[in-house]
Amino acid sequence: MTPEPQYLTGTDPTTGPPPGCPAHGLGPGGLHRLYGPDAEDLGDLYERLRDQHGPVAPVLLHDDVPMWVVLGHAENLQLVRSPSQYTRDSRIWTPLLDGEVKPDHPLMPHIAWQPICSHAEGDEHQRLRAAVTAAMSTIDHRSVRRHIGRSTQALVNSFCERGRADLVSHFAEHLPMAVMCEILGMPEEYNDRMVQAARDALKGTETAIQSHAYVMDALSRLTTRRRARPEDDFTSHLITHPAGLDDDEVREHLRLVLFAAYEATANLLANALRMVLTEPGFRAQLNGGQMTVPEAIEQSLWDEPPFSTVLGYYAKQDTELGGQRIRKGDGLLFAPAPGNLDPRVRPDLSAGMQGNRSHLAFGGGPHECPGQDIGRAIADVGVDALLTRLPDIGLDCAEDDLQWRASIASRHLVALPVRFEPKPQQDVDLPPRAMPLPQQRADWQVGTLSSAPAPAAEPLPAPRPAPDFVPAPAGPDRPKGVWQRLLHWWRGE
Repeated sequence: MTPEPQYLTGTDPTTGPPPGCPAHGLGPGGLHRLYGPDAEDLGDLYERLRDQHGPVAPVLLHDDVPMWVVLGHAENLQLVRSPSQYTRDSRIWTPLLDGEVKPDHPLMPHIAWQPICSHAEGDEHQRLRAAVTAAMSTIDHRSVRRHIGRSTQALVNSFCERGRADLVSHFAEHLPMAVMCEILGMPEEYNDRMVQAARDALKGTETAIQSHAYVMDALSRLTTRRRARPEDDFTSHLITHPAGLDDDEVREHLRLVLFAAYEATANLLANALRMVLTEPGFRAQLNGGQMTVPEAIEQSLWDEPPFSTVLGYYAKQDTELGGQRIRKGDGLLFAPAPGNLDPRVRPDLSAGMQGNRSHLAFGGGPHECPGQDIGRAIADVGVDALLTRLPDIGLDCAEDDLQWRASIASRHLVALPVRFEPKPQQDVDLPPRAMPLPQQRADWQVGTLSSAPAPAAEPLPAPRPAPDFVPAPAGPDRPKGVWQRLLHWWRGE
C-alpha cells in the first residue's frame, strides 16, 4: 500500500490551485511566501490569508519550506498554552528531519535547537526557567526605573541643544542597551559599539557573525568575573541559583535575555514614539490627561507588537487548530501581530484598548516573556521623560516618508526624525524638568484649545536645601519637602 503523503495542507502541492485562485503561481501548491518581493507588506498578506484560510493558514518560508502561520487571537493562545501538543524543540520538525531545511537556511539561527529554557521541555525547562525567573525576581524595580530616568536624561542631553534628532538611532536603540547592561552587571560594556553589534547581530548581515561574537565575548568575560566574585546583579543570581547552571548555560541565557529584551524594547520605544508623534488621538489624550504613558505603551503593544511572529512551535502529534488539520512534525508560527488584529477580538481597530492587557506581545504559556515588566518600565519612563524634556517635539518629515525594515520576525522603523526648539542640558541626577515652550506652538499640538500663542511656561524654582526636620502639614496646605524627597528617590538615596 502506498503511504499517505505528508503534505502540510493535506493536499498534493503538485496539482496547484484552481484557475483564477489569487495564490496561483506564488509557490508549491500556490501557497503564499513570507519572504521575497511577494511579501513586502506582510500585514496586508496576513489579512488576505485570514480571508482565504481562516485563523490558521499554510505559508512558505525561505527555500519554500512549508509552515503554518497562526492568525487568530484565540488560536495563538491555544498554541502557546498547550505544551502537551506543541513544543519549541525543532528537532521534531519534519522538513528539518527530511533535509529540506539546509544548515545555511536564512532562518537557521531562529530554528536551530539550543540548550536554553525557551527551547526546553519538562524537567529541563523547569530547571532552566526557574533560574531565570528567580534572577529576574531579585531586580530592584525602583532602582531600575531611576537608572532608566538617568540614562534617558543623558541621551536627551546628547541632542537637546541641536533641536533635531533621530529617535531611533539616538534614543530607541540606545536606552534598552544602557539599562540591560546595568541589570546584567556590565555597565562598562555599554557604548556605541555594543549597540551597533547587537543591532547588526540580529539583522542577518554579512558581519552578523562577527557582531554576535563581540557580544558573546562581553558576556563570557562577565560570566567569568561573576563566577569568581558574585555581586548583587542578574548574572550573579543566575550563576548562584540552586539549579546549578554551568558557564555555557549562563552565557546562553544571558544572550537570550539581552537580545530578546534589547530587540523587543528598542522596537517598542520606536513604535510608541511614532504613535505619539503621528496619531493625533494619542497626543491629545496624553495632553488632556485621558491617557497615561503606560496606557499609550499598552496601546502600542496591541497595534505594533515588537515581534510580529516567533519561530516556531512544532506539533508533537496529529491535531487540529483553527479548523486546520495539523500533522505531527508540522511547524507553526506564533504570530502576535495578526493575532492582535483578529476581528473577532477587535472588530473596530480605531477603538482604544485602555486597561486591556490581553494582547499577544509577550507570548503566553510556559514560554511567556519573563522580563516583560522591564520592557514596559523602559518604555514608560523613557517616553515620559523624553516628552517632559521636549514638550514641543514634532515629526521632521512627512509621515508617508517614514521607512520600515520588515522581516518575518519584526517590523521596525529605520529612522524617526524629529525637531524641537533647542533646549539646555540638564543634570542627569535630577528628575527631568519641562522647559518653557516657544511662544507659537506647532499646528500639530492638538492638545491646544485655542489657536492663540500659548504663554511661556514658568521655569521651576531651584531646589532648596532640605531641612533637618519636615513638620507634618497643617490643614490643606501642600506638604513641605516633596522636592527633596523626590530627589532622594531619583538618586537612590
